[in-house]
Amino acid sequence: MSLLDFSSDAFIAAFFLYCFGFMFYGVSALGRKWSNRSPEEHTRRWGRIAYAVSILGFAAHVTFFITRWIGGGHIPTSNMYEFMTFLAMAIMFAFVVVNAIYRKPLLGLFTLPLTVIIVAFAAVFPQEVQPLIPALQSIWLKIHVTTAATGEAFFAVGFAAGLMYLLRTVDFKKTDERARREQRWVEFTLYVIVVIIAFIGSVFAFRGAGYEASFKQENVEISDTGVDNTTTETVEYSLPPIFKPYNSQVVSMDAFLGFKEPLMETPHWMKGVNAARKLNTITWSVINGTILYGLLRLVLRKRIGAAIHPLMDGIDEDDIDEISYRAIAIGYPIFMLGALIFAMIWAYIAWSRFWGWDPKEVWALITWLYYTAYLHLRLSRGWHGAKSAWLAVIGFVVVMFTLIGVNLVLVGLHSYAGV
Repeated sequence: MSLLDFSSDAFIAAFFLYCFGFMFYGVSALGRKWSNRSPEEHTRRWGRIAYAVSILGFAAHVTFFITRWIGGGHIPTSNMYEFMTFLAMAIMFAFVVVNAIYRKPLLGLFTLPLTVIIVAFAAVFPQEVQPLIPALQSIWLKIHVTTAATGEAFFAVGFAAGLMYLLRTVDFKKTDERARREQRWVEFTLYVIVVIIAFIGSVFAFRGAGYEASFKQENVEISDTGVDNTTTETVEYSLPPIFKPYNSQVVSMDAFLGFKEPLMETPHWMKGVNAARKLNTITWSVINGTILYGLLRLVLRKRIGAAIHPLMDGIDEDDIDEISYRAIAIGYPIFMLGALIFAMIWAYIAWSRFWGWDPKEVWALITWLYYTAYLHLRLSRGWHGAKSAWLAVIGFVVVMFTLIGVNLVLVGLHSYAGV
């Protein structure tokens, strides 16, 4: 067995240990009412078991990281698969640090599934070790990426605690306008999480079924001299094409639900060879996510938030509010160092300039400014409780767009990470 094969096995082991850790945290929360022990004793006992399993998963994850680094010849943070696996590992590290300070077992009930989702999302991307392009062959890559991801990991723990706070404090039984507005936004947050899960499930389901579709797209560009430059690109789909690329012809397409042709053509103003495939993926994610959300509502017979709310009984909301703030306060200087200062040093070495308004640079700055505003409002304006929790939740949405949306939607010098 090669070192890279062993690394892959360690990654799979980490994934399943995280899943088991999440289930044990679920037992810790759900079993309190039916346990013969006192609720506090039951939570403490199963919380220790869940934490131990989670630590084993973290150890397997670190093993994956080290062995892939040695086997691949460079730090495994150079593409979306490697970066997202590192981010998941960093989130577990942040969880271990915060849990050591506050000793709140139920924090794992929200942090572990977030880690599982990111690990599963990472597995969607190609997993082969890829050679580094010249811009990435620098020690500042290691310093910049690892510190930035570690800061984002603490933001993720702040998000998990903020979402816990909202699920603990929003009253799903009230019917006044303010209460219903809070209920809708909490439910929408959970719906988005379900859509992400559905996206991952869709990709693995169709990939496992061996679905394929291929198109040839002609791109016509008119130069400044008026000369037409026509290029032909091949676009491969792993999900059934609802949208085909603009100005393209079907090369091959597996039939799905009786459809042998795409339903629609991507609008001409959506540029880029992958624009149609991305639109198709987003459409499938929303469709399947909505179906999955509807099934969950059917099984639970109530809103998902309303079903989770009783699990939060007994949790001190002030403690959760404090955990969310402290996690973000720890992550803020780490992120500032990694995503701004170290990034600018690396940019100067790689491209001979500190700042170039690249989309990833701009969104890293937006993320830093957002959390700067969060800390200002928290410390100077006294935004505690629900206001602070909503800022923590929205902030992580900004982080995820910086990580995923910029790499996969926008085009820039960081686009290599989306390969």
